[in-house]
Amino acid sequence: MGGRGHKEKVSNQQFIAGLMSQVREFLPLLDAAEADRFLSELKQSVETNISWMEGVNSTQNRLLARITATDDCRELGAIHSELNSLEMDRFLKLPSVPALHNSCTAYRDALAARAMSLVAAEMVAAGSPIPDLPCALISMGSDGREEQTLITDQDYLIVYGDGGGEEVDDWFRRFSELLVERLVEVGFKKCTGDIMPSNPTWRGSLSQWRKKLIAIVRYEYEDYGKNLMDLIVLSDARYVAGDREIADELVTLIRDLEREYFHVLWGMAKAATEMRLALGFLKRIWTEGSGEHKGEFNLKLLAWAPLVMNVRIISINQGIPATSTLQRIDLLKKEGSFSEGMAAGLSDAYYVLTRHRILLQIKVIKGIQKDSYHINPYQLAADERETIRHALLRIEDLQKVIHANFRIV
Repeated sequence: MGGRGHKEKVSNQQFIAGLMSQVREFLPLLDAAEADRFLSELKQSVETNISWMEGVNSTQNRLLARITATDDCRELGAIHSELNSLEMDRFLKLPSVPALHNSCTAYRDALAARAMSLVAAEMVAAGSPIPDLPCALISMGSDGREEQTLITDQDYLIVYGDGGGEEVDDWFRRFSELLVERLVEVGFKKCTGDIMPSNPTWRGSLSQWRKKLIAIVRYEYEDYGKNLMDLIVLSDARYVAGDREIADELVTLIRDLEREYFHVLWGMAKAATEMRLALGFLKRIWTEGSGEHKGEFNLKLLAWAPLVMNVRIISINQGIPATSTLQRIDLLKKEGSFSEGMAAGLSDAYYVLTRHRILLQIKVIKGIQKDSYHINPYQLAADERETIRHALLRIEDLQKVIHANFRIV
C-alpha cells in the first residue's frame, strides 16, 4: 500500500477511506492464515502508534499548561525547548507539514503572549505603570503566515492606542526593548533584519503607523528598496496577543493601502517575478559550481521564498484575507484565480519544499550540518529530486502568470 507522501491536501476522511479500500482489496488475495497475520500486525502497529501519539499529546498539553503558570522567562525558554524537541520527534515519525506549522505556531503564540504579560508586570514592579491604552503584538514573516517551523526568530511589531503623547511613546519604547530581550530568553532569536519592536520602525501608535505607512506607499522615504521590503514583510501581519481590535485596525489599514496604491503592488509583483529559481540548462536543477556549497543550492532563496512571495502577490491583488500560503492557494482556487490543477501543483510544491526545509533544520539541530538552507539534490533519491524539479517548474509558471497579469516588461 502506498504512503500518503507529500499530497497532504487530501482530507483525513478521503485518506482513511482510500486506505481502507486498499485493505479490503488486498485481503481477498490472502489465505486465512495470511489474513489473520496481516490483520494482527496491522492492529499492533495501529495500537503502538496510537499509544505513542497519546503520550506525545499528553506531554504537549502538560507543557502548554506550564506556559500560563510560570512567571519566569528562562523557564519559558526551557518549555519552548521541550516543545521543539517534541515537535521534531513527531515530524520524524509522522512528517506532516501542516501539523508542524499548526503546533509550532500555536505554542509560540502562547509563549510570546506570556512573555508580553511578564514584561508588563516587570515594568509595573519597577515603578512604571502600564498606560491605559490598548496595545497589541503582531507577527510577520513565517509566523505571520502561521508557518512556524523548528528554528525561529523574532518578526514582531507593536501597535498601541493614540492620545498618550511622548511619555507613553517612551513607555512603549522601554517595554519593547525589554520584550525583545525577554523573548531571547524564551528562545526567540533576534531578527537579523532588525524586524523587532525595539526598532522604532516596527513600533508606534495607530496614528503613527498610519502616517508611516502612507509615507511608504507614497514613496516619501528615499530608500525604495527598504520601503518595498517593509511592505512585503507587513503583508503577512497577524494578531498574536494583546488587544485584538487595534491589531485588526492596523492589519486592515495595511491591506487597504497595498491594494489602493497599485504602483506599490506592481513593484512587489516585479520583484517577485524576478526572483531567481534553481533552474538551469534544459530546466534541470541548478547547483553551485564551486565554493563551499558546490553541488548544492539555497532551497530557501531559490525555491521556497519565490513560491511564498508570488502566491502572496496574487492574494493581495485579489483581496484574499488569509496569510497562510496554503490557505491563500485554496482561496485563490475557490475565487477562480487558480485552476484546480494549478492550485494542486502549487500546494504540492509547498509541501515538498517545506518538508525539505524542515529536514535541513533537523540536521542543523542534530549537528549534522551547519546551515539550514543549502541542499544537495543529487544526494536524494531520483524520484524525490524530480519532485523538487517539478516544484520549481510550477513556481516558474506562476511567475509567468504574474508577469503577464501585471504587464511587467
